[in-house]
Amino acid sequence: MIGCLIIHGYTGGPHELEPLSRYLQEKTNWHVEVPTLPGHGKKLSLNNVSYKKWIATAEKTITQLQEKYDEIYVIGFSMGGMIAAYLASKYKVDKLVLLATAGKFISFKQMLVDIGGVVRDGWHRNLKQNKFYLHYRKKLGEVPFKANIEFLKLVRLTRKHLKDVKAPVLIAQGQLDGMVPYKTAYYLDKEIPSERKEVVFFERSRHLICLGNDKDTLNNMVYEFLVRKPEEEKNKDASH
Repeated sequence: MIGCLIIHGYTGGPHELEPLSRYLQEKTNWHVEVPTLPGHGKKLSLNNVSYKKWIATAEKTITQLQEKYDEIYVIGFSMGGMIAAYLASKYKVDKLVLLATAGKFISFKQMLVDIGGVVRDGWHRNLKQNKFYLHYRKKLGEVPFKANIEFLKLVRLTRKHLKDVKAPVLIAQGQLDGMVPYKTAYYLDKEIPSERKEVVFFERSRHLICLGNDKDTLNNMVYEFLVRKPEEEKNKDASH
């Protein structure tokens, strides 16, 4: 039996991963677990929550899964990708999927483009059509500055463990990502020494890759990567 752990991003929750988690539940008989990290979810409460609690929640979940299931797959989005990689460096993880993972960079250039779009749509009274504004407006007043420091601490800690990841890994990145620019995927590919790595870019996807224009393709690609057997991996390599 297979246990699949999916970890959401900073200031997010299971809802931002729902298309993927639902797809995997419908296509397989796996146990899919999507925990809510402390202070996260649709109602944020990030005052006095440390990054250590976020990691501890993920570690508790993976140890519980390992007690019940023979194989463990871990999927992480954004900050959750860094937590997922950290888990793969410490625990037996059979396959790892990193989605728009916040490995090193923040794309201020793309963020300025997105914010410029909000200003323009505000001027033309079209804010109800601006997805960037609709997603982030609720969060603007809910995220204390200290929580951002905890996020940076988490990235700094988990980055050191990328070199210890040995599991087969799929790295997926949106080319229009306003938070994590696409070159971060190259950084992850370079830092992670796994023998089997796949790096995929989605031309139409922004940061919320599981909710974006390419989500159906992404869902299928993640599923195919996870169900592929080791001998199929070798055949795939031989054909290239």
